[in-house]
Amino acid sequence: MYDFDEIVNRRGSGSVKWDARPPFGIPGEEVIPLWVADMDFKAAPFILDALKKRVEHGVFGYVSVPDSYYDAVISWFAGRHGWKMEKEWILYTTGVVPALSAVIKAFCKPSDKVIVQTPVYNCFFSSIRNNGCERLDVPLLYHDSTYSFDFDALERACADPKARVLLLCNPHNPAGRVWKADELERVGKIARRHGVVVVSDEIHCEIIMPGHRFVPFASVSAGNQSCCVTLCSPSKSFNIAGLQIANIVTDNADWLKRIDRAVNDNEICDVNPFGVAALQAAYSEQGARWLEELNEYIFANYSLLKEVITDFPVCKLEGTYLAWIDVSSIGLPSEKMEEELLLKEKVWVNAGTMYGTEGFIRVNLACPRSVLSEGLERLRRGLASLAAACRK
Repeated sequence: MYDFDEIVNRRGSGSVKWDARPPFGIPGEEVIPLWVADMDFKAAPFILDALKKRVEHGVFGYVSVPDSYYDAVISWFAGRHGWKMEKEWILYTTGVVPALSAVIKAFCKPSDKVIVQTPVYNCFFSSIRNNGCERLDVPLLYHDSTYSFDFDALERACADPKARVLLLCNPHNPAGRVWKADELERVGKIARRHGVVVVSDEIHCEIIMPGHRFVPFASVSAGNQSCCVTLCSPSKSFNIAGLQIANIVTDNADWLKRIDRAVNDNEICDVNPFGVAALQAAYSEQGARWLEELNEYIFANYSLLKEVITDFPVCKLEGTYLAWIDVSSIGLPSEKMEEELLLKEKVWVNAGTMYGTEGFIRVNLACPRSVLSEGLERLRRGLASLAAACRK
């Protein structure tokens, strides 16, 4: 049994989540941060052991990634997700966001269009912008506290002669969907009809709630694999984002050469020894057991949120540790709600506009239950106060 109730004091550790200065002049030490997507749990003991062993070696020069690294990635995805990779398909890099920018650079010229399905992870937007490309929004369909693809709108977007890349979030941040195989196959068919490359960000792939199963986009069919570049990392699932390790995967050798060129152009081709060691420790039998307990804990946190936040629809959580709450009935811009919740209740959440959609807030559930309980009570009180003020 792992202790996810343990409170680790992260203040003063250089944590973005806990040490960043909150906006609007709020003293940071008074705030419960339920915003940025990292967890407040210690890394698993077997990961810490691997890192200690690497530290004891005492030399931290340039890294040559060993065959055992590739073996760990291939074995993990084959055994856990039914997707058989080859070593030659895998290109390591420092993180999924740098990988995202490199892949866009590999396939797009400035002014080309990149399709996103909003609401979606905000770094999709910055990666498109930083490459000088145009964002082509295809909003997801929202109904009964969940989201689905708008396939007709997606077909029209992919038919745009300037559309080059479709960014897919699987599992979806912030909507919490774990896309099913038939949905992913239909997306793949649309992309292939129009020669659009699907770039599937699968960084949240291990955070899956009971009754759901993660399906890698490329594993659905040979057709899907042929039109896809997958981005994956243990960083979210094992809370090791600061160790900076990720992989870009495609079976298209020509595409991989183009991406490798972009990775080198962007100077993100070197990784650190701790990321290499941590990935191999994470992708193991111990890692699978740790994830099972973690996912149970996160689902219990989600259940607690639904017990506390009863006046607003909470989207069904299938994957990730991020709750998406519909607060549109209050009638305020979500950025204003984020500000008021910080000012009045000292709880920090993310406004929906960050992800391209108004009327929602995102709440990070990956913290000890005692911390979450206090944060949710502040959130409940703050939303009730805002709703009452807007009714006057």
